[in-house]
Amino acid sequence: MTVIPTSEPDDSVAVSSTEFLAAVAARELAGKGRVFAGVGLPTLAVDLAKRTVNPFLELVYESGVCGAHPEGMAEGIADSVLVSGADAVVSMQALFGYVLQRGNVDVGFLGAAQVDRHGSLNTSVIGDWHKPKVRLPGSGGAADIMPNAGECIVVLRRHDPGALPAQLDFCTSPSPVRARASDPRAVPPGHGVATVITPLGVLRRPDKFGELELAQVHPGVSVQQVRENTGWDLAVAHEVTETPRPTREDVRLLREEIDTVRLYLR
Repeated sequence: MTVIPTSEPDDSVAVSSTEFLAAVAARELAGKGRVFAGVGLPTLAVDLAKRTVNPFLELVYESGVCGAHPEGMAEGIADSVLVSGADAVVSMQALFGYVLQRGNVDVGFLGAAQVDRHGSLNTSVIGDWHKPKVRLPGSGGAADIMPNAGECIVVLRRHDPGALPAQLDFCTSPSPVRARASDPRAVPPGHGVATVITPLGVLRRPDKFGELELAQVHPGVSVQQVRENTGWDLAVAHEVTETPRPTREDVRLLREEIDTVRLYLR
């Protein structure tokens, strides 16, 4: 498999892993309409996207905030900076019932501890359910976002067989494949996970009932390296491109305007 290189921007600059992932994720939001965003790395990515590739992106948060225009870095989904200046603030019941479940969210931006080949997520436990090595926060809104958003983007801070296993330790949010296998009547309207961004590359799932495949490798990473660090026999797209590096302006915005207190940048 030949990797098709992209031209490296003249203004490229050394970046941290978080800055790189945020910049890659921001580009994925070009042309999207409404995104259901979480805090942490998604906060960085959606803010950067609005300042660069998509100024018309509408931000929705689980606390009921629709059309957020935050003036500062949000420390949580109910932070007052999300509420001030927002287009609307509704109850969580209204948000999930009328906005999300009626198909009015284009992209769900999710994190996870584990992702399997079909895009099911684990955010509950690592290890045995009864005696877990790590107990995680759980579903939050992901169990609703996964089936109802038009598509989902997941960002992982690790790329190894533990984060991308052949079998999840626990399935918190099932993919359309897993849902259909459980009950053919339970096929969700949304695509499920369409894109997974990791420190090694970008995986995509073009078919709603298909598997993730390697579509991009980051600079300095080989296709073989990505496959060796994945817990299943990872499929590879016909053409694999090299991920463009963040620009100097991407990094400046992240450091000097978006996360000036280094709440999420590290």
